[in-house]
Amino acid sequence: MFESDLPESNLSDADLINDLQSHGMRLVDPRVGHEARRGGAGPSDHKAITIGETTVMVPVHTAPAFESPFLVEPPDAKGQSRVTRDGAEIAKVRFPTKPKFYDLTTADGVPYSQIATLHSRDVLATTVLQTCIRYESRKKTCQFCAIGQSLAAGRTIAHKTPAQLAEVAKAAVELDGVKHMVLTTGTPKGRDRGAAVMVESARAIKAAVDLPLQGQCEPPDDDIWHQRMKDAGIDALGMHLEAVTQEVRERIMPGKATVPLEKYMSSFEAAVKVFGRAQVSTYILAGLGDTREAILEMGQKLCDMGVYPFVVPFVPISGTPLESHPAPKPEFMASILRPLGEMIVRAGIRSEDIKAGCGKCGACSALSTYEKLKVSA
Repeated sequence: MFESDLPESNLSDADLINDLQSHGMRLVDPRVGHEARRGGAGPSDHKAITIGETTVMVPVHTAPAFESPFLVEPPDAKGQSRVTRDGAEIAKVRFPTKPKFYDLTTADGVPYSQIATLHSRDVLATTVLQTCIRYESRKKTCQFCAIGQSLAAGRTIAHKTPAQLAEVAKAAVELDGVKHMVLTTGTPKGRDRGAAVMVESARAIKAAVDLPLQGQCEPPDDDIWHQRMKDAGIDALGMHLEAVTQEVRERIMPGKATVPLEKYMSSFEAAVKVFGRAQVSTYILAGLGDTREAILEMGQKLCDMGVYPFVVPFVPISGTPLESHPAPKPEFMASILRPLGEMIVRAGIRSEDIKAGCGKCGACSALSTYEKLKVSA
């Protein structure tokens, strides 16, 4: 039974992206496109595809993807791949090619691909610290997190230095036309919660290349760090809730749940004063147990504050405690993303207004396409 509200022939890009991200996709030839991201932080076990003018990340190495009704064929002579369901074509997509900067190594001998990766068509991303105090104990770790996997597999290094980040960012802009960059981090020991790492990294990158930057960290204990990050060159800030109710937070991410929701809200308020409306965002993973109503209630609060609520479908990653957890149904996601897109438009904090980061990229969710549906209506 097709789970979208619309018949296949009438699927909008927003609904198609939503369905693909919920189900994942099976590849006739797994070698198509550059290598899928496996493990690590951010969108893992995914491949990037371009639908029309929109590039998105779709799961390919997850349990739901192995059973996906969507099959993607190898590219034809024009570089287009048919997406089929039960043998019927429902779309044509393209796979971005391997970035040129992946072929280079840093001055100290580290492959560029171990320093930063291309997350979408023009977005560079890196996890500056590939270690986290939350990941040290399974009693504290976020149950969905795979930050240690790529490090254990030798696909990255534990700490990317400011010099390495600057070198790779400059090359990615010059060789591959990267337009903005995401700097995230595992949470280190210390009350800054990773803000200090953002500061030193941003200073080095901005000295080497004019590139909009988003920093991502937990809320620092002292709000002065927001201004310090801004002064260092961070243009937009992400502080990620992941779950919006305390019961789900304690069950899914027991370590991070010790930081109260009230602290997040006060830190959001302080950060908006520094970075401006739409330049502060948060990641919310739908499908972990929060209800539609709880997510939309939080979404409205965030929109009112000027914080962009980037809601994405939860993707179960192999090797994590939640690897067998089901992905959210497409209709559940649509029931959130449609009204949330309207909230965002009314609040004047659309993804296209964000200077840098996950919300601007939008590849991990159909949210930005639902915003456009409202704008064009």
